Amino acid sequence: MPPKLAEIVDEFASAPRDVVLEMLLEFSDAVPPLPTELAGHEGMEQVPECQTQFFLKAVVQPDGSVVTYFDCPPEAPTTRAFAGILAEGLAGASAAEILAVPDDLYARMGLSQAISPLRVRGGTAVLARLKRQVAEQPAS
Repeated sequence: MPPKLAEIVDEFASAPRDVVLEMLLEFSDAVPPLPTELAGHEGMEQVPECQTQFFLKAVVQPDGSVVTYFDCPPEAPTTRAFAGILAEGLAGASAAEILAVPDDLYARMGLSQAISPLRVRGGTAVLARLKRQVAEQPAS
C-alpha cells in the first residue's frame, strides 16, 4: 500500500468512533477540481454502486505513476470523502502500489462501524473500478 494511504488508514483505524465522521468530512474537502478537459465527465467512468453520481478516471503515466480524477457532488460528503482519501493517499503512487491496495481498505479503516454498509459498498466499488482501470492500461 502506498505510504500516504497506509498513514491515512492507520489514522482512521486508531481514531475514536465519534471522531471518524469529522475526519471523513475533512477528506470530503480534499477532492481536487476536475481539469477542464474532463468537464461533463468526458472519458470518466461512472460508479453505479454509489448512491450519488460518482465518476472516476485513472491514467497511468509513462513513468508508471498514476494520476487519478474523481468527481461527485458536494452534497454527498461521505462519498466525496472516499474520493478525497484516495486522491490524497494515492497521489504519486505507482500502478503496482495501487493494484496492491487491499480490497477491504475501508474495513481496515474501521469505517464499517461508523457508516452504513451501503456506503462502504460504494467506496469499495470505487476502489475496485480504479484498480481495474489501472490494470487495463499497459505499463510503460
